[in-house]
Amino acid sequence: MIERLPTDELTDRQFAEISVLVKRLCGINLHEGKRALVRSRLTKRLRQLRIPSFERYMEILSADKSGRELVALLDLLSTNLTRFFRESAHFDLLVERIRKDCAGAGRPSLRLWSAGCSTGEEPYSLAISLFEGFEDFERWDARLLATDLSTEALATAREGLYDAQRLAEVDPDIVSRHFRPAEVNGKSGYCVADHVKRVVRFARLNLMEAWPMSGPFDAILCRNVMIYFDKATQERLVTRFHEVLRPGGTLCIGHSESLTGVQHDFSYLQPTVYEKPSEQNGVYR
Repeated sequence: MIERLPTDELTDRQFAEISVLVKRLCGINLHEGKRALVRSRLTKRLRQLRIPSFERYMEILSADKSGRELVALLDLLSTNLTRFFRESAHFDLLVERIRKDCAGAGRPSLRLWSAGCSTGEEPYSLAISLFEGFEDFERWDARLLATDLSTEALATAREGLYDAQRLAEVDPDIVSRHFRPAEVNGKSGYCVADHVKRVVRFARLNLMEAWPMSGPFDAILCRNVMIYFDKATQERLVTRFHEVLRPGGTLCIGHSESLTGVQHDFSYLQPTVYEKPSEQNGVYR
């Protein structure tokens, strides 16, 4: 008989230990207001593992030499709320900036990064916007790197399968051009079309660790990610983004985020959009 899960609260010590661990590993700041969320998500994990108490889980976490349970914990506590064409003004702006810089180019080269791509809606939306914006986009040397901390979110993103409700607010013409009907969990849904999938490469990346890529990127989208970091962590991350962007490159952050109070070398373009300064106009190449 499996012992019933405890009904008492996650203790102050347990919550503090998890908060310190998560902050050290990935920069996420779990303040007191997140305690209920942490307890709720950990309870689900305890049920999956058939573990009778939070204390026992902490022991397992501490003894885990493989790192697998640490990855599972970060998956649990990473928030993956997103949707197709969320904050669509960013996609429109990037298409226009690329159009201006690529005028007259024969076969433009383009390197983009969706940092914190969640279940894939953001990078797929950007790729679709480029296909819609340029008739010959399929001929371009274009690569869109999409990274996230969550292995579960990335699995969904790579598969590219979404139920019909996830696309309910997307223009039906866009859906018909860039998705194909598919069965999702026994119900009707859609799969991202192959020509869109070919542009996007998904990879797991902890933004707090070493990055295997050095750029330069033409644009980086890191939206609704830094809201979970403290100012010092935000500053370090923004500095690293600056290093891997090309001169004239674009950084887009989330609508609820701001670089106010963060020391950086970007030029402000408009709310949530910044540019790495260049002495002369940069070109996408």
